Amino acid sequence: MSIARSTQPQQQRLKQYLAASDAFSFFNQLTSPELLDAMESTLPEHRERLFPPTETLSMFLAQALKPDRSCQAIVNEAAVKRLQGGLPPCSTRTGAYCRARQRLPASMLSSLARHTGSLVSAQAHATWLWNGSRVRLVDGTTVTLPDTVANQAAYPQQGGQKPGLGFPICRLVAITCLSTGAVLNAAIGRFKGKGSCEQTLLRTLLDTLESGDLLLGDAFYGTYFLLAELQSRQVDALFEQYGSRRRLTDFSQGVKLGNRDHLVTLTKPKARPDWMTLEQYLAAPESLVIRELEVGGKLLITSLTCPASIPKQALKTLYTSRWQVELDIRNIKTTLGMETLSCKTPQMAAKEIWVYLLAYNLIRLLMAQSALLADILPRTISFKHALQLWLGWQPTDETAAIPGLLLLVAEQTVGNRPGRIEPRAVKRRPKPYPLLTKTRAEAKVDIKNYGHPKKLK
Repeated sequence: MSIARSTQPQQQRLKQYLAASDAFSFFNQLTSPELLDAMESTLPEHRERLFPPTETLSMFLAQALKPDRSCQAIVNEAAVKRLQGGLPPCSTRTGAYCRARQRLPASMLSSLARHTGSLVSAQAHATWLWNGSRVRLVDGTTVTLPDTVANQAAYPQQGGQKPGLGFPICRLVAITCLSTGAVLNAAIGRFKGKGSCEQTLLRTLLDTLESGDLLLGDAFYGTYFLLAELQSRQVDALFEQYGSRRRLTDFSQGVKLGNRDHLVTLTKPKARPDWMTLEQYLAAPESLVIRELEVGGKLLITSLTCPASIPKQALKTLYTSRWQVELDIRNIKTTLGMETLSCKTPQMAAKEIWVYLLAYNLIRLLMAQSALLADILPRTISFKHALQLWLGWQPTDETAAIPGLLLLVAEQTVGNRPGRIEPRAVKRRPKPYPLLTKTRAEAKVDIKNYGHPKKLK
């Protein structure tokens, strides 16, 4: 079957929804009073400048969305648009724009990112939910920063690397919405040192979760005190079994629910963690009853203890969807380009991260609106496809082009490939240059004295 034929029924269905729906609701939401009020409330006091806060934010977002993320490129684009709009020409030097970015409050950027994430998640149709529950995904990742003294002090490089040879590393933990892919909240911290682990960062995000939510994560999160905290907040959980507890699993113990499926009682650890106050430790329950099951080659634990309403197969399918958070991180780091930041101070690096998350959520908002109109799941729409369409969207008549844009966004869907396995290896060989094993200044002196080292064979 040709591509044109396979997409034709979907296009017809989307046109029917467009005829019966408000095709401009997405754009109305981008300029909604709630979003504008959220922006206005966080704007700093400012005088009239070449780059006011709103225009600076718009340019900062454009940097995050475009392939060329340099300040020079975005300032050049702004200068060209001023000429095309009949405004007086401005300098193409980047100093004024960089200072304008520094004046943007980090609280403004983080608030807008969280607000937009909530806006996307609130659009989730009832049919997008799992068993009527809002599923939240959690995972962590790292990004690297430019090798500056300030960045190294805030986010040190790996301990095994010599000074001047590594890059500062920042850890990021995010909670995303399974239904829509939107980032609801995130926490930023050091890659190593006390209080830098994913569990510590996640604890700062727990207020993002609401009663009735279900938190889905990998084996790193299935600890006693996190399960107890989620239980106190009436938030369900589904994790892979914590690594050190795997060897203690014995399905002949506890209350049997089925084949390799039972209820087990966990007792509170006798040792109080360093991060926990004595009051918090005493307030934690002395024991927890959780469900432990083996399915699909994985050992899972969950607070969903009823096998009649939540069978093993349903939990297996749900845990398989945990992989979506890995794809969300890939979209942010690889597709948008957040994997390597460009800002040279930790304060600006934090702002850059929030701008990337805001840009990501805005694309997710577009995808959610298209999915609603096309009567499909947002997860079936290609993120990169939506991003490319948004970057290429330059209509002469804005209102007339919106239905066509939504039609195009919903047209390309991603394949459903459960259990897909790919090698974590690259086929293309790197250039035959040796690794830098000394500081750049020392390497320059050696080149001057002895010439360039030979290329690797």
